[in-house]
Amino acid sequence: MTSPLQAIVLAAGLGTRMKSRKAKVLHEAGGQALVQHVLDASESSIPATATTVVVGHQAEAVTALLKPRGCSFVSQTVQKGTGHAVAMCRDLACHEGLTVILYGDCPLLTASTITRLIDTQRAGSSAATLITTLLDNPHGYGRIIRADDGGVAAIVEEKAATSDQKSIREINSGIYCIDSALLWKHIGDIQPNPASGEIYLTDLVEILRAAGHSVAALLLEDPNEILGINQRIELAEADRILRARKTRQLMLDGVTILQPETVSIDSRVSIGQDTVVAPFTQILGNTSIGTDCFIGAGSVIRDSSIASNVVISEYCFVGTSTVDSGARIGPFSRLRQDNHVESNAHIGNFVELKKTRFGAGSKAMHLAYLGDSDIGPGVNIGAGTITCNYDGVAKHRTTIGDNVFVGSNSTLVAPLTLEASSYIAAGSVITKTVPTDALAFGRSPQTNKPGWVSRRRKKS
Repeated sequence: MTSPLQAIVLAAGLGTRMKSRKAKVLHEAGGQALVQHVLDASESSIPATATTVVVGHQAEAVTALLKPRGCSFVSQTVQKGTGHAVAMCRDLACHEGLTVILYGDCPLLTASTITRLIDTQRAGSSAATLITTLLDNPHGYGRIIRADDGGVAAIVEEKAATSDQKSIREINSGIYCIDSALLWKHIGDIQPNPASGEIYLTDLVEILRAAGHSVAALLLEDPNEILGINQRIELAEADRILRARKTRQLMLDGVTILQPETVSIDSRVSIGQDTVVAPFTQILGNTSIGTDCFIGAGSVIRDSSIASNVVISEYCFVGTSTVDSGARIGPFSRLRQDNHVESNAHIGNFVELKKTRFGAGSKAMHLAYLGDSDIGPGVNIGAGTITCNYDGVAKHRTTIGDNVFVGSNSTLVAPLTLEASSYIAAGSVITKTVPTDALAFGRSPQTNKPGWVSRRRKKS
């Protein structure tokens, strides 16, 4: 029978080197908080319901972010080191099986590496397995001291290392998979560091060996995976790596990305096969894009659902909106928020939508503002049309029925209904319901004054 698994994620630190009022684990890379990436990776092996997050600085914000996943939380109000943080979880933890210890500021660790770590521990007889890697410049990291049997004898911190030990390139990541029973038996044996007074989890290696147990190492080929974020420069590097991973995976999955180094795609985005993404686009948040779409250069799509066979031309913005199959957006269109563009509709250049349902096959090709509107199928919106949805106190809706024709430069003053198949003459200001099949004029009659220009010139 497979032994039970649990995870402990250390996310209590202040992160003073970030020079930020925000908790370090809440800073974002690749489109989500650092700690979210850690949970995403661990959940492939360990369910969130078996995960305990140690919170401290801005505990309420970290808890609110992760609680929907089903995690448990332990508060470390005073940070006394990594060993102390783990010990805080004793009462909640399972004392059987294996415990994986992770850090909330290591967003590049992959799910496959966590799986390898667990498999290595299960396959051997060691009390624990820790992840190590080789660095050309290991300054600042704890060095791995190997035993004669090839296992880990000790971890020596930079400040305590001799000159020979400082030349060792293999360093400790701080990421462990430990026999749970031995973890909780010996966690209390760790003594405070004489210099700092903190309780370091690294000391557990020597304690386990003194108790007659071995400690194994999983040497990681890519040191980027254990990059911890301590300052904004490292945050930017993590963001770059996460986005490069994302574009690479999408291209392997059948998406064409032109000049991928210029494109920014968040981790949670999904894109279907044979969609083409042009340079300098941003696809952000919880966005999904179907197959056979085209996303034009310079466009920004955030938290939106784009069906298959959609064209979003150059320099468009789509936010919290739904676009159905066959629709054409842009160039230079703005779907500001909470819109639903139905199938085969066309939204053209310098048209803005806000909280609008735009019906199937309808068109607004130029220079329009359509806010708080319900627009039926087969509608034509002429250039220069605006819905006047705000009276200075409240927002009001405009309802436009099926197959309505709205002439150019029309002003639609909400609340307003244009019934099906009605026709609005160009240049009209419409304030009252227009019945089905009616033509509405809402403009003053034209007046010509012969000779007026010559008379004015004489006066001047």
